[in-house]
Formats: sequence, C-alpha cells, structure tokens
Amino acid sequence: MGARQRAHLHLPGEVRSGPGLQRAAGPGLGRAHHHGHFAGRVRRRRRHPVHYTLHGAPDHPDTVRNKVITERATEGLPLITVTPNGGARGWYSNWVNPGALGRQNWETFHLDQLIPLVDANLKTVATKEGRAISGHSMGGFGAFHYAEHRPDLFSYVGSFSGDLDFNTEMRAAVVGSELLEQYGTPAVAADAVFGSPVWPFDGVWNEQSAAQHVRSLRGLGVAMYAGDGGDLTVDPVLAVAENRVRQTALVAAANLTAEGIPYRFADYHDGSSWAEGCTGKHSQQACLQADMNDFVKLIMKRLRHP
Repeated sequence: MGARQRAHLHLPGEVRSGPGLQRAAGPGLGRAHHHGHFAGRVRRRRRHPVHYTLHGAPDHPDTVRNKVITERATEGLPLITVTPNGGARGWYSNWVNPGALGRQNWETFHLDQLIPLVDANLKTVATKEGRAISGHSMGGFGAFHYAEHRPDLFSYVGSFSGDLDFNTEMRAAVVGSELLEQYGTPAVAADAVFGSPVWPFDGVWNEQSAAQHVRSLRGLGVAMYAGDGGDLTVDPVLAVAENRVRQTALVAAANLTAEGIPYRFADYHDGSSWAEGCTGKHSQQACLQADMNDFVKLIMKRLRHP
C-alpha cells in the first residue's frame, strides 16, 4: 500500500475550456475553488474511483465540517472525494436569467469541465463505473439533477435531505436564496435560476424538478436519506425544514417505485435509531455523518476500485 495522501484541488478563474467557465462569469464562477482529497490509503500506480459530493446552500465546499464528514466516512478506503464549489445559491444549474451577474452555468462547468479536468490530472477510473455523486440539501437536488441529465457519467447517486421535488414550498426556498443577502450579494431576481416560478410560466421548474424525472436513473444505484424533524418545537426552523424536504424524498420514492427502479431510503424520522446526536433536524452534522458513512459503504460495493 502507498503512503496516505491528501490532495487539494484549487482552480483559479483563469482555468477555462469553454463557455461554462469564464472569468467574466461573475462571482459564482469567476474564481472557482474546489476542495478534493484522497481519503484513505491509496495505491499511487492504481486508478481509483471518484465520489463527487455537493454542498448545500449557503454552504461552501471547504468548511471544516464538510472536510470532517467526508474524511471520516472514507478513512482507509481507496476513494477520491471531490467537493466542488456550487455557489451559495448556484443550484447546480445553468441559470435562465442571471442578469448583471453574467453567465452562471454551474451544470456545464461541473459536468463538462470539472470532471474531465479531474480525470486528466488524477489517476481515476474515468468511466461511470468509477464515479458516484451525492449531495446535501441543495446539493441533494444537484446530485439527482446531474445524474438524471447525465446517467452516462455516474453509477450511484445519493441525496442527503435533498430538495428533490420543486413543489410550492421548495420553490419558495429557492426564491428565498435568490433574494436574501445571506445567500450572496448582490441579490438576484426571483426568476434568475429557473425562470418564473408561477404557472403558466414555470416550465423550467417542472423540467428540472428531480423527483419527477427519475426514469433516467434506471440502472444506477439510488439512495436517499432524511429525517422528519423530530420534535418540531425544538430548533423549529431546521426541524420544519427537514420535515418538508422529507416529503420531497417520499415523492421521489413513490416515482422510483412506479418506474420499478430499486433504491435505498433511510427514513430515520427523529434520528434516535440512526446516529448518536442526530435528532432528525436539517443539516445536523451527526445525521449527515451517518448518511455519508452509509452511502460510502454502498458505493464501494459497486464502484470499480483496486
């Protein structure tokens, strides 16, 4: 076995290979930072699978919490983990009306540029048999969204309390991320990412809602994780948030069942049986650590690795 390694990928704004990544693209893409690491013991001369894991909103890829969760889950495993910058409100999508921010083509950037860049610079298994993708909250949507659009790239997809169904509540959450300063300044229009959320002008929202387009996941491994918020009077904002995203997972599960696509759904309710310290709230580290631990075990059984 080779020595234990850590690698951090940093892509300055000057790195570009097409229209999806431009220096003039605005703060979301102008200076793109990507955290990646070899977590575990890896063989220097062997090719390794890659797990892309997407952060939520308004999170960042290189926070201590995100690093801890992935490194604990992959300790001792021959697996490369890449956590790309998705922007505090990028929604892992090519924005419809970015306005003065300029082009915000997150999907193009990640799928058409970042993945080839990683494969070109690291010893990866550069096929779908060597890739998995997961994400938390906004990133859970992003993971399903990317896997549904490009099932040729991934063999496993996971959502950790993801916003999978663009129902009225989730649309309000997305619009809030566009309008509230804590998600980024300057604020952008309510129709910036997916266009107008109001019928009959909401066609893009319907097209991108992950729970309604699971058919293309046939043949992939699929996993979802969610709590129900537990006691909704304790930390009510995060409790209710988790309770509502769980409903989007139930919609996705029903549609997967209707399509005859097998999946794992860890529906852990108040978290008491899932992990110590997990009480079923949104964005709890104990819950997310258990989610990641379980997902990594699943993908290592399926991904091609040394």
